[in-house]
Amino acid sequence: MKLYELMPKLPAVSLLLAAALCSTVTVANSNDHSDSSFKVIGQGQYSYWFWDLYQARLFSSDGRFVDYQQSVPLKLELTYQRDIKKQDFINATMQQWKIQQGKLDKKHKVWAGELGTLWRDVSKGDTLTAVLRPDGLVDFYFNNNLLGRTSDPAFGSAFFDIWLSEKTTAPELRSQLLALGQDNTSG
Repeated sequence: MKLYELMPKLPAVSLLLAAALCSTVTVANSNDHSDSSFKVIGQGQYSYWFWDLYQARLFSSDGRFVDYQQSVPLKLELTYQRDIKKQDFINATMQQWKIQQGKLDKKHKVWAGELGTLWRDVSKGDTLTAVLRPDGLVDFYFNNNLLGRTSDPAFGSAFFDIWLSEKTTAPELRSQLLALGQDNTSG
């Protein structure tokens, strides 16, 4: 049985897989995602049943999240604790979009196709990072190496919503990433 079949509600793994995905894109400065330009909003562990899948950290320039318009740039960093095949990431991402939107639209299929050409398998210890820019585009990094930038501004919020939307299938991780119930105003 495939990992994606075991995890019907897996948020994110997809993530950054998208990351790997976006090399149909524009190249950005590889320093755009340096830790010095971002402050941690929150962090957490994502596990499914007894499997630890990844550690996640969410960053913004001031260490707070209000909404996508007021908090960009945002950085989501996933450090994997298991080997995961790219097709499992793509399937999990598509499933998350379907859960959150109630259906898959043509744009989701286009984005998944992009992911299929850009994606790669991840191994334990690999880090995938997505940086949501003020223009709505997303820069993706794999182990701190720039993969590329998306071309559709609608992709950014749809992708980040896998973790940050109230419709996420990982509400505990969302609370940790957004530091809900904690005082994070001292950015």
